Amino acid sequence: MEAKAHLKYARISPRKVKIVCDLIRGKDVKLARGILENTPKAASELMIKLLNSAAANAENNFGMDPERLYVSETYANPGPILKRGMPRAQGRMYRINKRTSHITIVVAEKA
Repeated sequence: MEAKAHLKYARISPRKVKIVCDLIRGKDVKLARGILENTPKAASELMIKLLNSAAANAENNFGMDPERLYVSETYANPGPILKRGMPRAQGRMYRINKRTSHITIVVAEKA
């Protein structure tokens, strides 16, 4: 049995989130929470909230033991790109891509 939590349309690049995802994949929930709290990355704050949500879903919706939970999967997929422009010389415009992410954390109970 596994429980999931999704965060959609997060205004952070998936490339930045994947670095943090790799840190906690396969770890116990308590250890993962400690790692995220001490990681100086912008994605850490989003991932802490998402991890807490996934753990709460597991405990309240599926009756899993919170002491035996671990992060079985975590990934960040690209969302829609907000396209903006930066004015440049001689009336030109350079495109600025504001990337978004769909982040998922899956927790499961150890056997």
